[in-house]
Amino acid sequence: MSILAQKNTKVLVQGITGTQASFHVKRSMDYGTNIVAGVTPGKGGMLHLGVPVFNTVKDAVAQTNASASIMFVPAHAVKSAVVEASEAGLNLVVCISDKVPVRDMLEVRNILKNNQTHFIGPNTPGLITPNEARLGIFPENIHTPGNIGVVSRSSTLTYEAVLEIRRAGLGQSTVVGLGDDIIIGMNFVDILSAFMADEQTKAIVMIGQLDGTFEELAAQWYRNCCGKKPVICFIAGHSQVFNTTVGYAGDIITHGKITSEEKKKILSDAGIIVVEQINHIHQELQKLQL
Repeated sequence: MSILAQKNTKVLVQGITGTQASFHVKRSMDYGTNIVAGVTPGKGGMLHLGVPVFNTVKDAVAQTNASASIMFVPAHAVKSAVVEASEAGLNLVVCISDKVPVRDMLEVRNILKNNQTHFIGPNTPGLITPNEARLGIFPENIHTPGNIGVVSRSSTLTYEAVLEIRRAGLGQSTVVGLGDDIIIGMNFVDILSAFMADEQTKAIVMIGQLDGTFEELAAQWYRNCCGKKPVICFIAGHSQVFNTTVGYAGDIITHGKITSEEKKKILSDAGIIVVEQINHIHQELQKLQL
């Protein structure tokens, strides 16, 4: 069935009348995404790209029963837009915006901690369920339906992973870009858990990077989870060292630095298949004989 968004998912767009939003939303609509409404304060009552525009998310949800949002709003407006989407009861919010202030994201994470809204991003290409729904800016022509889930912290390498899956003669169930920022909404554990529960998904490709401890937490979760599906992982930035000081807690966790070799060892010890080069992914997929 894939995860998070399918053909019947009703989607609204926050900031639909902007230039970038208009361009990408039109492509999503042409792809078959069920875009039912837009939201731009002060422009309620008009039609844009053939869908009704509302002043508030609450009004849009009341009129269309939308359950998901794509967010094309300025960085400084993300926090208030998330609050509005959450209060309207949306199940999923995908935030494309970049340069969202760290303090705002800390508040967003706290706001969403105890409610039903799943937040992807910020600074993400979004998610795509091939031939069903495109919530974001993915180059839709490279995707084909199949049984490989993809979850990535690197926007551009997500596309490389998809091409590797195609080289293996396979397709994707759903592709999720978590976002490149150090503070994000849904993480590897959230998405891996959803893929493990999805009958269509038979294996997962995971793209990590150096900043943060998202990969280590995913390894710990995978080590202890039941009913494991194969996970193939590539860590970007093998020639670099992440040594940003983020405070005492961060230094205790990372010992002041994280190397790709440390991450890869932790992942491998947990049973995840780690590849040294991204172009080795298709070879590992072929070995699985799915």
